[in-house]
Amino acid sequence: MGFATKRLPPVPDIVAPDGSDVRVLLKTPRGSMAHFELAPGRASEAIRHQNVDEIWFVLSGRGEIWRRLDGSEEMVALDPGICITIPAGTHFQFRALGDTALAAIGVTMPPWPGPEEAVPVPGKWGS
Repeated sequence: MGFATKRLPPVPDIVAPDGSDVRVLLKTPRGSMAHFELAPGRASEAIRHQNVDEIWFVLSGRGEIWRRLDGSEEMVALDPGICITIPAGTHFQFRALGDTALAAIGVTMPPWPGPEEAVPVPGKWGS
C-alpha cells in the first residue's frame, strides 16, 4: 500500500443512509474518512451502525446530536471544533440549526462497508 492524496470533492459523492451529503475522502485497511454535510434546518434519519465506530470533528455550522447506547442517553451541541465518538451499536440522530449547513469530518473504523451497515431506529426529530 502506497501513499494516497485526495482533495475534497466539489460535489457530494453519495447521500448517506442518514440523509447527509457525503464526500468520500480516503481509506486504509483499518479506517476510512469522509466529509459530510447536513442542510440548514434538516434533521438526519435516526440510525445505528452494526459494526463500525466513528469519530466526528465538526468543521462549520451548528446543531445537535442525540446518542443512546446501553441505557445511557445524551444530547450534545455541535459547533466548530467539537469532536465526538459514536461507538458501534449507538442509536443516533443529528440536526443542523440556524441558516448554515452543518459540516463535519468523520472517521470510521473499520472502513465503511456500505449502506447496509446503517440500521434505522426510532429517533428524536422528524427528518
